[in-house]
Amino acid sequence: MQTAFSLAQLADPQTAEAEKILRACVHCGFCTATCPTYVLLGDELDSPRGRIYLIKEMLEHDRPATADVVKHIDRCLSCLACMTTCPSGVHYMHLVDHAREHIEKTYKRPLLDRAMRGLLARVLPDPALFRLAVVAGLIAKPFAPVLQALGMKRMAAMLRLTPRRKLAPPGERTGKVSAAQGARRGRVALLSGCINPVLAPATNAAAIRLLNRHGIEVVVAAGEACCGSLAHHMGREDQALAQARNNIDAWMREIDGAGLDAILITVSGCGTTVKDYGFMLRGDRDYAAKAARISGLTKDITEYLATLDLPAGAAPRPLTVAYHAACSLQHGQKVTQAPKELLCKFGFVVKDVPEGHLCCGSAGTYNILQPALAERLRDRKIGNIERLRPDVIAAGNIGCITQIAAGTAIPVVHTVELLDWATGGPVPEGLEEIGTGAAPEHLA
Repeated sequence: MQTAFSLAQLADPQTAEAEKILRACVHCGFCTATCPTYVLLGDELDSPRGRIYLIKEMLEHDRPATADVVKHIDRCLSCLACMTTCPSGVHYMHLVDHAREHIEKTYKRPLLDRAMRGLLARVLPDPALFRLAVVAGLIAKPFAPVLQALGMKRMAAMLRLTPRRKLAPPGERTGKVSAAQGARRGRVALLSGCINPVLAPATNAAAIRLLNRHGIEVVVAAGEACCGSLAHHMGREDQALAQARNNIDAWMREIDGAGLDAILITVSGCGTTVKDYGFMLRGDRDYAAKAARISGLTKDITEYLATLDLPAGAAPRPLTVAYHAACSLQHGQKVTQAPKELLCKFGFVVKDVPEGHLCCGSAGTYNILQPALAERLRDRKIGNIERLRPDVIAAGNIGCITQIAAGTAIPVVHTVELLDWATGGPVPEGLEEIGTGAAPEHLA
């Protein structure tokens, strides 16, 4: 793609990077076939190619974002299926992230939109506030249809997404070390994060048990917190970079202390962002080298488990697992085979979901900010899953797990919970009937 940026514009490193990405695009349109919003809406401007044109015009002419540009950029899920499809290697992720930052700085959203985004950026990264929000959501959940009828679609979406599950008790989750069983084979840090400790503490608990059982010492570094992904994808770059620096400092203390072989993440959306810390902080003299080191050490939990040469096992029961490949894992991190191979290795019958490249509609805060599109994608995803008639759905991202679970009776669990169960851990929540031999409710 031809560009016409001035030399003065290209002096800015972000603009220079955007120009490099734009020039890589050859207008081929392969991305449209795998873009969820284009598949649903059929609008060129709701495809990666269309958005690239909009971003080019906005940045090249140094224009403030317009309402029309914001509409189409906001509809992007950042699922990154386009990057998997693109034959030219266009790094769409970095381009759309830059566009969102430009929008945040140059466009004044309507008051209610600003308020909702500010609320999400404040509450979701803070486990204490998020816990209060979930409790409030459970109380107000019956009123979701009323709010929907009144036109308060985003509030209704939040209530519908509130899971009916027992929340973990509040408590200090960082600064803890879990010792390896037997001879120590390695030492890793595990990101606790912000959403998992409230909605799915069983996921990290399963990861720690599984790692300890196979000789890996696990530390949850003191002071670590939200990875910055949620703020980053809303264009709130100052907040995102502050959160990234905080985690880098926490993990560097461990690296400089007892040492780390890897930094493991059980939420693939977080993993994609942490692996990008090196790029995000490339211009920060104090953090560039440290950020690159952290990114290099970061692995998805299944990516790391695949390196341990774990002995094969047998599933507690012969279960059929529909494996949902989270977009941030398959497209963002290119981790596609390890989760399925591990499940098969431990005796589960794994089935790929048809149209597995299409997003489930979760995408961070997307299912709240774009509820209509998110629900259409969720229903499409669940329809494809239910045709497989699985006993359980496995996924590697809490956002996907929450999104899919809101629309089906089939249990949805994290991949690592099944692996932990197969190697001596407890039955994952929701699979108790299967674990005791009773017929699963959805198949009865």
